This record gives sequence, C-alpha cells and structure tokens, in this order.
Amino acid sequence: MLLIFIRSILLYILVLVVMRLMGKREIGQLQPFELAISIMIADLASIPMTDTGIPISNGVIPILGLLVMHLLISLINMKSIKGREIICGKPSILIYRGKINEEALKKERFTINELEERLRGNNIFNLCDVEYAILETSGQVTVIQKPEKRNTIPEDFNITPEYEGIPYDLIIDGKIMYKNLQIIGKDEEWLKKQVKNFKAKTEEILVATIDGKGQFFCQKKKNY
Repeated sequence: MLLIFIRSILLYILVLVVMRLMGKREIGQLQPFELAISIMIADLASIPMTDTGIPISNGVIPILGLLVMHLLISLINMKSIKGREIICGKPSILIYRGKINEEALKKERFTINELEERLRGNNIFNLCDVEYAILETSGQVTVIQKPEKRNTIPEDFNITPEYEGIPYDLIIDGKIMYKNLQIIGKDEEWLKKQVKNFKAKTEEILVATIDGKGQFFCQKKKNY
C-alpha cells in the first residue's frame, strides 16, 4: 500500500512537471495534438500507478517521450506555416458578412443549434447581430459583431482615457510580495504605513493591492 502511495506521488509530480513544460493553456484552448498528448499522458501514468508489478519506468519513459514529441511539434508549429496548417488545421469562417456559410458548417459538422449555442457563449443572442463567426483551430468560436451592434468604446467619442496600468499584489495572506514592491518603487516601510491606515499589521492582511493610479486596496483576515 505504501509503495502504491509513493508511486502515485512520483507519477503525479512527473505529470505535473510535464504539463507545466507544455505551456499555459486552458483545456478549451488545446490544439488537437496537445489534447491527444494530454490524454495519453494520463493513461500512461495510471498504468504503473496502481500495479506494483509494472516497473515505474514503464510509465516514466513513455511520458518523457511524449514530452519530447510535444516540444518537437511545437517547434515545427513556430518555424513552419505549412507544418502548422497540417498539424493544427486552419480556422473556418462559419458566418461571413452576416451570412451563414453552409459549406463550412457541413465540413466542420456544425449544426445551427451548436452555432447558436457558441454565439450565446459570446453573449450574442441574435444571429443577425453577427458580421463574422470564425471557428478557431482550438475549437473556440470567435465572433465579430456588426459595427452598429458593437459596444461603444472611448475612441468612438474621441476620448483618450487615462493610463491605468495593472494592479499589483503587495500582500497575499499575510505575506509581503517584495518583488512587486520593487517594481512599483516602494519599500516595506511604505507598505507598513499604508496598512497602518487600516489599523492592521501586514501579517493580519488577507490581500493588499495597488493599481496604476496609486489606489491602495486592503482587506484584513476574518480572524483579526
């Protein structure tokens, strides 16, 4: 039992490392070859995990082999446009200039109901509001609305908003993010003064952030 427990932990760590090396993608954004490799890795890890009669190397070596294949295919994707088309395919235009492309729907085996479902996933509930709908190689549908149906933006009114930048976490669960402090050009003493305004100490803080405009947000832990 202990041996199974240890093997499971080792294989879990290996799979976790391999998946991290494969890059940061959500499941819905995986290319077909990435999804296939992910499924195969899961199967290969499960075989030696519970059966102690199978050497653990029988799972480790194939998983590392799949990682090498993934890195090789990724390299081909980056270096060759033709190779990218063969491996990942090309996007398909399902709606073109407001008209549904029936040939593309048949080719991709997409029903009207599925198309409407994907549109609703993009907060679009009326087909006549769509100028273009593109089925990406990852399986996601990108939608471009007709100009008169799009949400207005400041540029439409010749307005230039102030630069906002991105917010930085300064304290997470009582721990100071020193790297972020360094990025914004502040030190620990400055942070302690900011936190003191909330009648708290840094170790009592659940989260503290600062945005590009210098607005400081702070919330204490529930127990304090």
